[in-house]
Parts: sequence; C-alpha cells; structure tokens
Amino acid sequence: MLHSDTSAQVLCIGRIYCDLVFAGIPRMPSLGSEVFAEGVSLHAGGGAFNTAAAFAALGWQTALSGVLPAAPFETVILQEGRERGLDLSTCTPAAPNASPQITVAIPLQGDRSFLSQKSGAAFPALNSSAPGFRSIKHLHIGELKSLCENPDVLGVARQAGWSISLDCGWDDALLARGAEVSSLVQAVDVFLPNQREFATLEASGLQTGGGPLVVVKEGASGATAIRAEGSVHAAANRVEVIDATGAGDAFNGGFLSAWLAREDVASCLAIGNRCGAQAVQSSGGAAWSVGNELAS
Repeated sequence: MLHSDTSAQVLCIGRIYCDLVFAGIPRMPSLGSEVFAEGVSLHAGGGAFNTAAAFAALGWQTALSGVLPAAPFETVILQEGRERGLDLSTCTPAAPNASPQITVAIPLQGDRSFLSQKSGAAFPALNSSAPGFRSIKHLHIGELKSLCENPDVLGVARQAGWSISLDCGWDDALLARGAEVSSLVQAVDVFLPNQREFATLEASGLQTGGGPLVVVKEGASGATAIRAEGSVHAAANRVEVIDATGAGDAFNGGFLSAWLAREDVASCLAIGNRCGAQAVQSSGGAAWSVGNELAS
C-alpha cells in the first residue's frame, strides 16, 4: 500500500463497460473468415473503473461514478467493484431498454483491439456537495469523449478545489478535432494519452502549451512526461504480456497516486510503469488489482 491517508479520496468518472476478453487467438478476424479463441472471460472494464481499481490497490479511498451496463452485465461491475473496495454509491442503473454497454477485447502480440457499444450518458450529473463526495481531493475523467459531452464537470471540480486528470481513449472522430478540444485539455492538471492518441491529436491541432502536465504512455517502451521546462522519460520493465487491456489505466493510477503525494516526476513515471507492467500479466483490465503485492 503506497497511500494510507483515508481522508484524501479520489473520484473516477467515465463510461463503465463489461469487457468480454477473447484470449489465445492466432490472428485478428477478417471478413469472410472465422477465428477461434482458446478462452473467453468477463470483466468489469472502462478507463474509469480500471483506474479506480488501481487507486484502490494503492491505498486510496476511491469512488466510481458512471452509468452501469444494462442487465445482466451490471452484476459483474457491482461484484468486482465491491471486491476492490470501491464506493459505488453514485453509480446509476442503465435506462430502461438500454442496449448493453459492452466491449469485446482481443489481445494479440502484446497489444489489444476493442469493439465497443456505448449506450446513453457516460455518468450521472456531478454534485460535489453530495455526502459521498465531501472528502474528494482529486477527479479523474476516464476518457476525453466523456469530458467533451460533459464539460461542466471541470467547473464543478474547480469550485470544489479538486485537482483534475484526464485520459484520452480512442475515438476516430474526436482525435481528428485536436484544435477544438485544446481548451478542455488545457483546463486539466494532468493529461494521460497513449503515444498514438497524442500523435493523432497533435496532428489535428492539439495545443497543450501552458496547460497540463502531459504524460504519454508508450507501452513496452515506458512513458514520457512533458513539461514546459522539458521532458522526462522512464523505461518500462520487460514482462510477459498476457493481456494489455487496462494497462494504461493501471499506469494512470500509479502515476497519479505518486503525483498526488507530490513525488517527483521520475518517481511518478516509475510507479506508473510498475502498475502497467502488473496489469499486462493477467487477463482483464483490473484483475491485477486484487491480491497484488502493491495492495499489501
């Protein structure tokens, strides 16, 4: 356990998915053909859930707020969230007749691909004065798309005195609007895209100057933190990759845990890389966070 101040809480908001992870495939499926997986498993997923699980594994009292997937998949989220000690009191059920919010995750050759179904709002309205939020110190937003849909959360968080971090997430249309989303990205404290996401946003006009600390996740190569005064890189340890799903979210929890504890950037990168490495050694985005040595 790296953090023990139970009064300093974290709130993670964003889309909550139920992940169907197909493991052990020889190649990606192509049109007109069929591929068989060696195994399939069901897990809670989405950037908000996975990052919340990482925070909780590192000792933070952590709340998760989002709209649960439609039945029967919400039971997976509730069970796994409770196993990880997450406060789920502000999660809300899916609207009647909503389609299931699920992701098919396919790990292959150290990376993964996703096919996702979104349904309705990402998370309920944010009320910083709600009883469960009175001790919140930090807000993590699971994906840029959800922030674009709910930009008012920035004002709510700032008025409450919370620091703010933001992951990116892949969205073809959104990543082509880098110039348009610059003001939102500049309004957070820490922005945590992966290498491909950041390059695509920059190519479409993203400007971060004078804004957040940008932390670019580079997979097996590690991660780089970019500040006005220069950049800091930290290499990742080589480990066996079973499933890369949620590795970036685990990195988020590790990096931000150290950042909130006012560690130097190099130390933040190191713990982020360590959490990411732990995540890829098991199937499912947050499976590593139960019974892991980082939680002991």
